[in-house]
Amino acid sequence: MIKIDQLSLARQMDMVFKEVEQELAGLTAGTLFVQIRNNAVGKFGIRHNPIAGRNGQFTFSEEGLSAVHQLSFRNMAIESLKYKHHWTHGEITYDFMVRQGIIVVDAVLESNYNMANLMIRYPRQTYNEASSDL
Repeated sequence: MIKIDQLSLARQMDMVFKEVEQELAGLTAGTLFVQIRNNAVGKFGIRHNPIAGRNGQFTFSEEGLSAVHQLSFRNMAIESLKYKHHWTHGEITYDFMVRQGIIVVDAVLESNYNMANLMIRYPRQTYNEASSDL
């Protein structure tokens, strides 16, 4: 059995897109989020409001991302991983929408650090010297 940490982050992102394929097929806009811990995808999903209301009634749109839109979205998401430098924990969000038949994607990369990990990693003297300078 393959462990998640044996797969590249790009391959894991590909798996994310395979999993949410049906959901994306019913959406024209939303936010895909991917939480990363130790360079492995943990939690992921889509934030969206699929119901549009007008004149006191809700309507459901049969439109969504086509196979071409989804492939383009996936490629942009994998390409955005090149901008992830030197961090292993965080979240990437992809805001997407279809405008005039073209998919538009904005990626936000958020790194997360934990102060408790830093306290363990560095020798105690480093912090004593730094605090005396303040």
